[in-house]
Formats: sequence, C-alpha cells, structure tokens
Amino acid sequence: MPETEEAQRIVVELDRGYVRDVFRAMLKARLLEAKMSSLYKAGKIVGGVYIGKGQEAVSAALGASLVMGRDVFAPLIRDQAGRTAFGEPMLDCTRTYLGSVLGPMRGRDGNIHRGRPLEGLPAMISHLGTAVSLVAGMLMARRLKGELAGVVGATCVGDGATSTGSFHEGMNMVAVERLPMVVIIANNQFAYSTPTDRQFACEDLLDRAKGYGVAGHSVDGTDLLACAKTIGRAVRLAREGGGPQMVVARLLRLSGHGEHDDGNYVPGALRGSHLGRDCLENGIVQMIQAGFATAEEIERWKSDYTEEIQAAVAQAQQEPTPDPWDEDWRACSSQPGGQGI
Repeated sequence: MPETEEAQRIVVELDRGYVRDVFRAMLKARLLEAKMSSLYKAGKIVGGVYIGKGQEAVSAALGASLVMGRDVFAPLIRDQAGRTAFGEPMLDCTRTYLGSVLGPMRGRDGNIHRGRPLEGLPAMISHLGTAVSLVAGMLMARRLKGELAGVVGATCVGDGATSTGSFHEGMNMVAVERLPMVVIIANNQFAYSTPTDRQFACEDLLDRAKGYGVAGHSVDGTDLLACAKTIGRAVRLAREGGGPQMVVARLLRLSGHGEHDDGNYVPGALRGSHLGRDCLENGIVQMIQAGFATAEEIERWKSDYTEEIQAAVAQAQQEPTPDPWDEDWRACSSQPGGQGI
C-alpha cells in the first residue's frame, strides 16, 4: 500500500475504473509519442512534433473525467494523453502526422492542429490562450440552445499561455458568465525557453484564481493519484453547478519545447528535483502499490499498445496524401467528408 496516510486516503476516495483509464491513457500516449518522435527524427514527418512527456498525468486525468460527445475539450500541444483518455482514435494522430487524406484534417495539417468539433474536440489553436475563449464560446452556444445542463468545457494550457491577453480576457468572461469550465494550468517551468521568474511576478499562479473570481486548486503534476483526485473533483464541481474551476499543476516538461529543441536551457538541478520526477514511472509504482493494476497487466498493456501503434502507423503510411489538383478544403467543415463545425 502507499507509504503515507494521505496517499492511502486518496486511494480509498478514487474510483478504480477511473484511475485505470487515466493510467492506460498515459501509457498509450507515451508509447505513441515516442513513435512519432522516432518517425520525425527519421525524416518521415513533415513539420514539428510536440510531446507531453512528464505531463501525462495531468492531461489524462482531465480527459478521463470528460465524456466525448457531451463535453467540450480543447487539447493543446502536450495533451495526447488527454486526447487518448477523451476518446480520440489513435488513427487520428498517425494520419495527421503522416499526412493521410483520410485523417480528420484530410492531410491539410502536419501535426497537432486536429480535432472532431462535432464530438466536442475542437481543432487546436496555436495561439494557446485563445483556447479559453474558444471553449467559453462553445459553452455559451450550448446555453443559448438550452443544452448546457450537465456539460463541462475544459482546456489545458501551459504557464506561458497565462501571460497572454487572450487568456486573461477568456478567464474574465468564463468567471463573469459562471460557465461550467475547468482550466488546467500545467506549470512546466518554461514558456519555450523562458523560465517562470521572467514570466510573472506573483508567487503562485494559483493566486490568479482569486483575482478572476473562480475556484482554485493546486496539485503535484508528477503524482498520478493526486492528479486523478484533484482534477476529477474540479470537473465534478463544474458539472454540478460549482462554476469555473482553475487547477494549477506543478511539474517539469521532460522534453524540449518540440522534438527540434534539446531543452539545454533547463538547469540540471531542476531536472533532478522533485518537479523533474517522471509521472509515468511514478505512476507505475503507485498503480502496483495501491492495487489498481499488477505488473503483469502493465506489461501486457505495453505490448498491446505497441502493436496497436505499429498497426496505426503502417495503415497511415499506406494511405493517400492530398492531391493539390483536387483540393476541396473540407477539413473540419460541415460539408460531406468533413468533421463538422
């Protein structure tokens, strides 16, 4: 069993099925992104590859708390674990990265700007703070239609996005309208290569929740069980009428900004600190110690996911790419063949 009384209490409070869903999404996302990184370095992917190594617990806990087809989830560049937990098909990832015309973006985009808007998964916007107002707008539309009851909107941004005007404007609107929205801030210590002490002067990003007038929660982003408890609770509070929820997760990005970046600006002392702990490796220990999974199960999942990833990559590589002479621009459109808006 977990060593501390607090950890034991968390285990008792958590739903076994939910925790297993979170962990399995973490594991699948890590293996999938490792494959995408390998393909990128082999020159098989045009454009960038951005991975969520070290942030999977935060992302998966959010995605697993939401329901695809009912809720709204706007994932960002390190949210493959959240996409997986939310229900995005693996082929959506491999087809988009490899340029298949059969993917959700129909080969129009080469990495993470993919989505299924009709199912509550809007295509990602590179201007990261904008995701807050995007989700707020989708929730407002549901409200005007009388379809907001029991719905939650969510997005996960990095610490850098919190310094943008669009983030502040979006949070203000979310707070004023008391929308059922959860905003996760993955404080991964760097906005690309800019450390947090050059980004904001407040002692803790959680301080901003009070200023916006929303509920605030803090969590160790390297701790799978703590993330599942805190983020799951924030989603539940929003769903039950508790208004907007902000969760600040403390962790360290365990990769460069993208696979083109070696991250050599990260101090060694920070890498070796508690923040630099790998949430997946820690999660494996937690799952076994808490009795949520056995070592044999985890090894079987690894094997199954590896086979699934290989099959998805092979399929995407064999599929056609867009024909510039027969372009119809239906990515994410409501026209036949598109994903709908």
